[in-house]
Amino acid sequence: MLVTENTDATFSREIINRELTALPEGEVLIQVKYSSLNYKDALSASGNKGVTRKYPHTPGIDAAGIIVKSSNGKFHTGDEVLVTGYDLGMNTSGGYGQYIRVPAEWIVKLPENLSLRESMIYGTAGFTAALSVYKMIHGGIKPDAGNILVTGATGGVGSIAVSILHKLGYSVIAATGKAEAKEMLLQIGAKDIILREELNDQSGRILLKGNWAGVIDTVGGNMLATALKSTNYGGSVTCCGNVASPELLTSVYPFILRGITLYGVDSVMCPMDLRLELWSLLANEWKPLQLEQNVEEVSLDGLDKKIDLILQGKLQGRTIVNLDL
Repeated sequence: MLVTENTDATFSREIINRELTALPEGEVLIQVKYSSLNYKDALSASGNKGVTRKYPHTPGIDAAGIIVKSSNGKFHTGDEVLVTGYDLGMNTSGGYGQYIRVPAEWIVKLPENLSLRESMIYGTAGFTAALSVYKMIHGGIKPDAGNILVTGATGGVGSIAVSILHKLGYSVIAATGKAEAKEMLLQIGAKDIILREELNDQSGRILLKGNWAGVIDTVGGNMLATALKSTNYGGSVTCCGNVASPELLTSVYPFILRGITLYGVDSVMCPMDLRLELWSLLANEWKPLQLEQNVEEVSLDGLDKKIDLILQGKLQGRTIVNLDL
């Protein structure tokens, strides 16, 4: 997929043939078998200069495939690997092409018990969900602490967070604007759902009744502010998204009166030692039984419509891209 900036400042997407010489320099050439669709991919594919500065460009912040050529002794021809984060798909040609060429330090060898396809069902969304859960757990929140709120629960990060938390024995309340998604959320592990309107406090109160032992927030804005005010004493809240709003209007009171902790979650530059630990957990102890539920597989040709849907907030679950279709 090549995204091009037109003379009238609009952007167009097309599927074309390119030569390997069009790829950037890098130590490792990878034949991509699967990629996935994330909100950041849709922004890049629609010309968002905050994500991608220069066009023409091939998006795709996730890629899983087989090494074709390597000048780094750590990786060899035939190795199954995955790449998420760093600059892939942002300003470096990404996973919506059959080949990528990247620095060796971006690459993770595919863990045992995980297929290339499964790694892209996770993708950046699943990795971000895992990092969020990891930080909440290391904040001291155990399964018997009480309900865990997950916002944006039908999205990629939210839905995988719900599944991981359920696998680990947590009681999960899934927040969504889609009432029709209740059955799907219950199937992947939510105990119940709450509609997002109930997390849009406009009272001006500095604190609300404590409802949550922990919060995995994926949307930001007033929903995050409301969650902060309604987290129990000593609770942990993670923040990884801004689809509702990048603004956070709150006070210090949840922090100094209830002792809660707010963790920022960034999966792009996550240190490699933690990255490897999380991918091992996702392949083993944290792997949800429902990983294959609510997953749609498309070809590059079928990706265009999905990009428009995710930008409109109408896409549920995970969309993976099969580069061999």
